[in-house]
Amino acid sequence: MNSLWSSMAKRAEPYIPGEQLNKNNILKLNTNENPYPPSPKVIEAITEEVGRNLRLYPSPTMETLRQSIGTYYGLKMENVFIGNGSDEVLAFSFMAFFEPEKEILFPNITYSFYPVYAKLFDIPYKEVKLKDDFSLDIKQFFNSKGGVIFPNPNAPTSIYLPLEHVETIVKNNPNKAVIVDEAYIDYAPESAVSLVNKYDNLLVIQTMSKSRALAGLRIGFALGNEKLIHALIRIKDSFNSYPVDRLAMAGATAAINDKPYFEETTEKIIKIRGWTTDQLEELGFQVLPSATNFVFASHQGIEAETLYKELRDKDILIRYFGKEPIDNFVRITIGTDEEMQQLIEEIKHILI
Repeated sequence: MNSLWSSMAKRAEPYIPGEQLNKNNILKLNTNENPYPPSPKVIEAITEEVGRNLRLYPSPTMETLRQSIGTYYGLKMENVFIGNGSDEVLAFSFMAFFEPEKEILFPNITYSFYPVYAKLFDIPYKEVKLKDDFSLDIKQFFNSKGGVIFPNPNAPTSIYLPLEHVETIVKNNPNKAVIVDEAYIDYAPESAVSLVNKYDNLLVIQTMSKSRALAGLRIGFALGNEKLIHALIRIKDSFNSYPVDRLAMAGATAAINDKPYFEETTEKIIKIRGWTTDQLEELGFQVLPSATNFVFASHQGIEAETLYKELRDKDILIRYFGKEPIDNFVRITIGTDEEMQQLIEEIKHILI
């Protein structure tokens, strides 16, 4: 380590994103991107914005986009915070609601950015062990000293926690922030957004990268009580007052307002997810019940790492984590009908 590094830089253990290969004709099923393009209205809005005022800073308050998101979820603009991707919103949330001397709780199998942020901001944490079926043991998340954060549905397991259990966790952490990371909620039964006006300590974080196909624009947002949102704004404005550019705001506003297109593409992915699950199970895979745009699967007849490598040799990328107790599972993003048919055929050849 460099002697000029700060203590923060020294203790940082950076997040490792999904593999990106610089090759043509890759079937990319490892980063949970949407297989369909964004709404045509998004492209129109961005194109129109290009010809306007790019020489001027974007709005630091982002009121138009906040109002659109608030309206969509039946909330006020003051209940909405916008960030440069949900990862940035998560980082701001760690700074706004968690303290260095108070232990926070999150699952031991979960989004791997949580321990990265905890170590970066010197926040102690406990990884709560999941049940044998990979579901959350909700009682283990009660009465946290510093707060709670968990994805719903969980990643990479794809398992959804019913809303009544989410509410139970929130109720059993009075005066502590409970952050529910809903990156994949649009593929699941029900969001915790309906609880935002009921509980002052609940913060729901979502993204436009998945269900609205805007991973390249980097738009994430938080929904919560006005006091929570104000804390996030204080952090943002102490760090970067202009995190979201004009093109991203224009595209995101168009995306949130085009509900029919969003529903159409989301329903397609859910349908293909069901077909893929059936096909994998017929091939002898154990597939966890998915409420996301990916499946988490294991096969007793072939090691997960071997399957990952053999598919990679065929220019098909899936995600392999290589750590216990999920070292024999792979995560497979749901693509188009044609892409998933190609995947299944290649897996059949590998298993022969």
